[in-house]
Amino acid sequence: MDSSLEHLDLGQWAWEFLRRNPAYLADYREFIALWQALETDYGAPPHRDFHRWKNDPRATRPAWDPALSTGAACVADEEDRQLIECWMGSKWGFYQFPQDPALPAWQLESPLNWRPPPGLRFDRPALSASEIRLTFDLALPLPAQLEAARTWLLSSQAALKRQGLAVPHSLTNQRTRWTELLHAWDSQSGDLLDEARAMVEGGYREILRLQGKPQAD
Repeated sequence: MDSSLEHLDLGQWAWEFLRRNPAYLADYREFIALWQALETDYGAPPHRDFHRWKNDPRATRPAWDPALSTGAACVADEEDRQLIECWMGSKWGFYQFPQDPALPAWQLESPLNWRPPPGLRFDRPALSASEIRLTFDLALPLPAQLEAARTWLLSSQAALKRQGLAVPHSLTNQRTRWTELLHAWDSQSGDLLDEARAMVEGGYREILRLQGKPQAD
């Protein structure tokens, strides 16, 4: 394994995939060019003329998702628009100033402050051997059904472990796999390229589920 990757935390692994996303790279290039032009016209924070800055059409975008706004500091005078730095965060899943994709995780000045990943959905089909679907009867009391489901899930997870699968996923047991995916993406070759593409194009946010309790939609 690359020595530079050995000590990454979950958020840093997510960044290593995101920064390889061509769409993020294009967004960042456009963003930083606009940001520098706005600094030239209105001054750099914290001494910029913020009133004029935020009312410049270049400084805002239609809200990526109004529900993901982070308060007054991110909203222009028009409620359906976000400042470009907040638009970037809403689109790509972080809170703070967009980071330069040229920088690997260990060279960032501060760790990314990631937004919570999208809520889990239980109304979709199972997509892999580690996913399972259960049927509940809403006409019956839920506590007994939930306890039975918990027992079944733990038993099923144990069976997968006996088959040699690394479940549940963790930083420790996925580090080697993620390294292989980065190599596949960087070389644009190999059997893992499709899986690597899925991680770069949005799967990086699934990594963040490993650091906290997920919420269901």
